[in-house]
Amino acid sequence: MAQDFIAVIPARFGSRRLPGKPLADIDGRPMIAWVYERAQQSGASDVLVATDDERIAAACREFGAVVELTSAGHESGTDRIAEVAERLEWADDRIVVNVQGDEPLLPPALISQVALLLGQDPAARVATLVTPVRSRDEWQDPNMARVIVDRNGRALYFSRAPIPWPRDGGTPPALRHIGLYAYRVDALKQLAATSPCELERVERLEQLRALWLGM
Repeated sequence: MAQDFIAVIPARFGSRRLPGKPLADIDGRPMIAWVYERAQQSGASDVLVATDDERIAAACREFGAVVELTSAGHESGTDRIAEVAERLEWADDRIVVNVQGDEPLLPPALISQVALLLGQDPAARVATLVTPVRSRDEWQDPNMARVIVDRNGRALYFSRAPIPWPRDGGTPPALRHIGLYAYRVDALKQLAATSPCELERVERLEQLRALWLGM
C-alpha cells in the first residue's frame, strides 16, 4: 500500500568538510540533481529542495527542481525543513521525509519505506531505518550510530559506542542506523523548537533529542 508523503532535501553550502558539496560534479551533474532524481523515484507526492544559498537554488532550478530558500542560521536539516513546513502551512499530521542532500546513490525504495513505516503506526511521530551490522570494525566505528530497539522496533537508544556491549566477549548481533527520517509535521516543529539535550550534545546525534522528548 502506498503512503502519501512529501520528500524534502535540505542542502546548505557551508559544509565544514567540503564547502559547496551539493554542487559537487558527479558525471556532469551536481550531486543535488542525483539526489533529487532519487527522491522523485520514491513515489513522493511532492519533492523540494530547502537551501540557504542562492547558488544551490539556481543550480536546482536549472534541472527543474522546486526550491524553497531558508534562513542561513539553521543548525540542522530538521530546522530547515521545519521552516518550510511552517511557511507552506502543512497539516500537523502530514508525513515528511528528510532526504539528505549528499546521498546521490540512496535507493528510492528506502525513502518510501521510511514513510510507510511511519504511516503504519498512528501513534508514532518519527521513523527511521536500521540495518544489521556486518563486521566488528563497523560495530566499533564511531562514525556510525548503533541503535538498540525494543520488541516492537521502537528505538531505546542510539550511540556512537559499540552497543550492546557483550560482557563475555565476542561481537553481538547489532543494528546500525541509516540516517533517513520521516516525521509528522507536528513532531518536526517540536524538534525544531527544542534546544539540543545533553545526550545529543555528548553523542552528537540529533535523533537523541526525539527520544529525550518521548517520541
